Amino acid sequence: MELTDKYEPSGFESHWYERWMNNGLFASTPDNRPPYTIVIPPPNVTGMLHMGHMLNNTIQDVMIRRARMQGFNACWVPGTDHASIATEAKVVAMLKEKGINKSDISREEFLEHAWEWKEKYGGIILKQLKKLGCSCDWDRTRFTMEDDLYASVIDVFVDLYNKGLIYKGARMVNWDPAGKTALSDEEVIYREVDSNLYYVQYQLVGSNDYIQIATTRPETILGDTAICVNPDDERYAHLKGAKAIVPIVNREVPIIFDSYVDIEYGTGALKVTPAHDINDYNLGVKHHVAAIDVFNEDGTMSDAAGHYIGMDRFAVRKKIAEDLKELGNLIKIEPIKNKVGFSERTNAMIEPRISQQWFMDMTKFMERNPEVLSDVMTDKIGIHPAKLKNTYRHWIENLKDWCISRQLIWGHRIPAYYLPNGQHVVARNEAEALEKAQAIDANLQLGDLTQDPDVLDTWFSSWLWPISVFNGILDPDNDDISYYYPTSLLVTGPDIIFFWVARMIMAGAEYQKEIPFSDVYFTGIVRDKQGRKMSKQLGNSPDPIDLMEKFGTDGVRMGLLMAAPAGNDLLFDESLCEQGRNFANKIWNAYRLISGWEAGDNDEAFYTGDVDHIHQWFETRLNEAISQIDDHYSKFRVSDAMLTTYKLIWGDFCSWYLEWLKPAYGSPLPQKDLAIVKANFDTLMRLLHPFMPFVSEHLWQQLNGENGEYINNQSWPTASDRTSSDLEIELAQDLISKVRAVRNGHGISPKIKADVTINTQKSSTYGALERIVDKLANVNSIQYGTDGQGQKELLGVDEVFIAFEGMQAEKKDSAQLEGELKRLEGFLFGINKKLENEKFLANAAEDVVERERQKQADTQLKIEAIKRELAQ
Repeated sequence: MELTDKYEPSGFESHWYERWMNNGLFASTPDNRPPYTIVIPPPNVTGMLHMGHMLNNTIQDVMIRRARMQGFNACWVPGTDHASIATEAKVVAMLKEKGINKSDISREEFLEHAWEWKEKYGGIILKQLKKLGCSCDWDRTRFTMEDDLYASVIDVFVDLYNKGLIYKGARMVNWDPAGKTALSDEEVIYREVDSNLYYVQYQLVGSNDYIQIATTRPETILGDTAICVNPDDERYAHLKGAKAIVPIVNREVPIIFDSYVDIEYGTGALKVTPAHDINDYNLGVKHHVAAIDVFNEDGTMSDAAGHYIGMDRFAVRKKIAEDLKELGNLIKIEPIKNKVGFSERTNAMIEPRISQQWFMDMTKFMERNPEVLSDVMTDKIGIHPAKLKNTYRHWIENLKDWCISRQLIWGHRIPAYYLPNGQHVVARNEAEALEKAQAIDANLQLGDLTQDPDVLDTWFSSWLWPISVFNGILDPDNDDISYYYPTSLLVTGPDIIFFWVARMIMAGAEYQKEIPFSDVYFTGIVRDKQGRKMSKQLGNSPDPIDLMEKFGTDGVRMGLLMAAPAGNDLLFDESLCEQGRNFANKIWNAYRLISGWEAGDNDEAFYTGDVDHIHQWFETRLNEAISQIDDHYSKFRVSDAMLTTYKLIWGDFCSWYLEWLKPAYGSPLPQKDLAIVKANFDTLMRLLHPFMPFVSEHLWQQLNGENGEYINNQSWPTASDRTSSDLEIELAQDLISKVRAVRNGHGISPKIKADVTINTQKSSTYGALERIVDKLANVNSIQYGTDGQGQKELLGVDEVFIAFEGMQAEKKDSAQLEGELKRLEGFLFGINKKLENEKFLANAAEDVVERERQKQADTQLKIEAIKRELAQ
């Protein structure tokens, strides 16, 4: 492709992605190289690309591209998750549009519609990831409900059941009335809401006296089966053995005593509704109090409620308050704020409910696999940022049994089969189930068995992901699992550290006796510039595809990484993408400049006497940057690695190195110098490639000629011990910057030469830099002395006088000088403290201590210079 005058990413990004795909650049098979493996956090098959996906997958792509260049056999496995609750909701909505109710069709018919929907819409997000430039091995794309992965989930359920780690029982669960399914604790999001505290009085049996309770949920009064008070509460000591009458239903219930009740909260008397509160449930079990379930599965009132049957729970809350007031039982309503649980998927308010569900016994599991905690706490698995280790430990040390059943159709159906007598068997398939059933009753036939209608929690398949994508459950010794597992890195969000990360570590311990990944990189949450979490409801989440069309994919990737330190939330603003595009444009123009230079003889003194120092200076900066970048990568500071690359290219290379090397208009650049510049540009494109794959590929191809090679197959740059310049090039940069600042401040043309006088003790140092300074600052010559003309500036400890013909020098007022003096004195105070610290002097390297002493001496000289100026 020809190099266009303008940077237009739409003209080449799709071209290069197609070339990469056609040439199999992302494919991986086991070989003799060390592997570097990432498994993608599988997005929901219902999903569309959002900003969280963009950040997460950009980081994965950065890491996998760099590993490929480092010589690893890099394998990034893509795929999607079947997402039981979210997908079923989409299919139900689709059927409703066609006039079909879920309840009116069979399970098989519903699944046909679900698979049809998945095939039509399920691959959209994977296509969008390709636009992002993701270098996945697309031939390895997996789906959590494809045959092998489905069979893996069923196999694990049967295995854990046989080990006594899975059981079925009636327990209080989190019920989602919108999804009509149970949820695990981790799928419940607690939010503070405006609420009301209703004070209600219950008449005592055989008395005109009342006992008063306070509740936020008056609709559950219909299910009350006791009132509980603290045995130490003297107000209620006389009520031992007494009973109260539940209003509306007129049910007599006992008054029980338990220290669980907080004397100070509300009235000190607690209504006990065992069917609809976990703490009430525990009290009911302890005191043998009955449970009455007053809700249907959709959150309407059940027949057992006896009143308001079929009405929605929130409508009943309003109506029962009115009725209680009319009866004289409602004393007052007090507005409060309290925390309420909501379904992570449907956003419905959670209803605690007693239900028969399948559970995994986490206490027994952890007794078998204690390394699930120790592998993280001893850094066998690296957590980045490390502060999340304590979050992980707290959850592991407070594990509850995992509710793994869901009342849905779309998903992995629980492999339990019920006999006519109510017993059940657990088996991998119908034939195995019949064999087990006939061991109980030889006369049974397959038609006598009924499979459990529920499916497994989506996370019960996802926890196997690093193993099942390589078929490690069904074929535990195959070549792929033996080579690629454990994987190298997981990139994910901290919000699923419990849902997914911890459980994958558990699955690895149980089924591979090994960690699933060496490191976990937690991204932050993408927020808008006001700090709000991005959401469709707020309308503050931009369409990533629109952003990539507007700014180019490289620009968007760069913009995301500019503000994405591990574990910290990202405050996203489109201006970051604009900055990313501007950076790509800068690189584009830099290459156009280089490609326009002609090679030839140039006898200017700068090219014969000074240019080698400039090459040496840049190569020193390049080597320093490579070392810094590698260090950042090793510590998973991807954002810092990108920023170091950005500063190296924009600052050192474009703003200084190329400007120094640029020949006068119409003049050539010596052949050797042009070759060095191009070699350095090649290195920069390889450093840039993981972050901005498209523009780096395009310009690298322009530089090297399209010869069938690709930049991602080139070697990663390594720092070398090349000889640095013996000139103080940084001093020249500082002097040039001072001259430019004075020139720009006075609006003086770049064509007018500057007169520079320096009060210094190192005139020979400046003298060696004179042509280097003149190349970019346009100076007559550098003079030395104390009586210079023009504007005075400080350069380190030296006084610099900069003058232009006809310029009136600005005088700094005393307030400016005193401000600078105060800053330097504060700086010196810090240095002195450090050099007075015996621990620092004993432990720091000699060169570090020497640098601090040099800073101390330089700062003292600067302070003296400012004091002299103030005195004048």
